[in-house]
Amino acid sequence: MLLNCLAVGAGGFIGSVLRYLVSLIPFLNRSDIPLHTLAVNLIGAVLIGMLVRSSDSCQWLGGHTMMLLKVGVCGGFTTFSTFSLESLGLIESGKWTAFAIYAAASLVLCIAGVFLGKWIAGAVQG
Repeated sequence: MLLNCLAVGAGGFIGSVLRYLVSLIPFLNRSDIPLHTLAVNLIGAVLIGMLVRSSDSCQWLGGHTMMLLKVGVCGGFTTFSTFSLESLGLIESGKWTAFAIYAAASLVLCIAGVFLGKWIAGAVQG
């Protein structure tokens, strides 16, 4: 358990720093669309897909290494990669209704959650 926590923490540090560095790329900040976030989400989704697929054939991609890369790096870089992986799992399992509910609820509730958080913080500040 402790080694898993250390692996996730180390990977989270790496992923968070990488996310910050991507946000500094000038051409990704020249649009009304948050292209840096889109890039991070796409890269994270591709990376987590590669990790999950490769873990079947690469023995070194197990245990703590997978915790470091999948949960830590990908999770620190973007949680959208996990959302994407779980969504694809529902699709591949033929659970289309569960996928639709999960995807719609994630989008609507999380945007509402950000609004609520901003409202609460505004109400607290006065």
